[in-house]
Amino acid sequence: MFEAAELGHTIDKKTFKAEVQKLREALLEAQFELREKGKFQVIILISGVNGAGKGETINELYGWMDPRYLSTPAFAAPTEEEAAHPFMWRFWQVLPPKGRIGIFSGSWYSMPIHRRITGEIDQALLDQRIEQINRFEGMLANEGALILKFWFHLTKEGQKKRFRALEKDPRTAWRVTKASWDSLKTHDKFQEVASHLLRLTNTPWAPWIVVESADDRYRSLTVGKMVLDALQKRLANPQELEYPVAPPLSRKIDKLDVLTALDLDQALERKVYQLRLARAQGQLSELVRAPEFRKRSLILVFEGADAAGKGGSIRRLVSAIDARQYQIVPIAAPTQEELAQPYLWRFWRHVPKVGRVTIFDRSWYGRVLVERVEGFCSEPDWLRAYAEINDFEHELRGDGAIILKFWLQISKEEQLRRFQERENTAFKRYKITDEDWRNREKWDAYHQAVCDMVERTSTGLIPWTLVEANDKSFARVKVLETVCERLEAALKGK
Repeated sequence: MFEAAELGHTIDKKTFKAEVQKLREALLEAQFELREKGKFQVIILISGVNGAGKGETINELYGWMDPRYLSTPAFAAPTEEEAAHPFMWRFWQVLPPKGRIGIFSGSWYSMPIHRRITGEIDQALLDQRIEQINRFEGMLANEGALILKFWFHLTKEGQKKRFRALEKDPRTAWRVTKASWDSLKTHDKFQEVASHLLRLTNTPWAPWIVVESADDRYRSLTVGKMVLDALQKRLANPQELEYPVAPPLSRKIDKLDVLTALDLDQALERKVYQLRLARAQGQLSELVRAPEFRKRSLILVFEGADAAGKGGSIRRLVSAIDARQYQIVPIAAPTQEELAQPYLWRFWRHVPKVGRVTIFDRSWYGRVLVERVEGFCSEPDWLRAYAEINDFEHELRGDGAIILKFWLQISKEEQLRRFQERENTAFKRYKITDEDWRNREKWDAYHQAVCDMVERTSTGLIPWTLVEANDKSFARVKVLETVCERLEAALKGK
């Protein structure tokens, strides 16, 4: 895969100087247009062998463009805080917003390569991580991001030569360390792993650009021109790419579905409710304080019809947990900051670390519910979201999270009764809005969206729990007992 990057490309100093002058002007103009339009973000990954000039090239790009609108996250070994979160968490936090350019020195590729070379993971685990990365980059591309991935290549002899040249110059000698020379010992293994990884992640939406790096001027000019060309093409054709992401939805020929099949008349007597509630709260309190939970995290997702009682169920649940151990994340319409990122970004940053509980009062499922029904996103957007959500949740689970999802369902008649009660009760009036009444008019559309959501995202490992919520007592106990049952099984490894 690297033969074409071992041909001896060079650029003389005079040519380089003349080309850079034109390149810089064009890059600044394209960067300004990107910032003014704010339609997409640019993600540039700079990867490759040690000593290939990754840092120098990033510095060149900063010199050629306006550094105020660039960011450069750099990643070494995960910190204690990062290690307590899912693998992708530290990358999610630093994605550039729309209109900006992020240049990643090291990326989500670095750790899998390192761990494969050292033998910490086998080929199967590497391929699993590769598949996860491909899906992540595909989601970013479908959200409109322009992804440019550069791999800087040097032969083993070229790497040695570069280390010697850097050591001779007092201004650059500090860049060469014992670890630099030690990397030569694993050069062949590194190339083998990198070749495999590049082959499997060289996708249409995020292709690799392998750059011969023996000559500094050739390397820097190549990257600069590639960045400019990609920027100009996207700015001239701003229509976002849409890749095939989901099969079409099927329709049932009768009226039986996962919601109509629920028995909404189930109820609990008050004494039974109080006894079972107290017992479940006590069990939950013990489970989240168990030593086994220190290595796991708990994510609870609450969705449901308006006035179905999500808030009441959440309050009974958190009363059993130390307030320092949990966070409730209420989800409303996205802010301008959130709109400048992929739609999952505002949820990524609330993912809990180990030993913690996060409760989402509404969640990422808004993409396939309210955004679908109200037309806030296109059909391709919400269709692909089913697979992206499944990927996101299973990635969290793979990193130790326990995910429980609840849909609280009430009848249309019970919803009307609760709406009217809220309007007629002073301390409940804040709960009812014009939007609630508008949503009620679209009951059938939401009903279908919920059924499609459950069908596409209730997986064997992370199923939906449908809660019959006409009786609040029954719903609250079912939620709590389900949490206890599933959490206990997970902590016991079942």
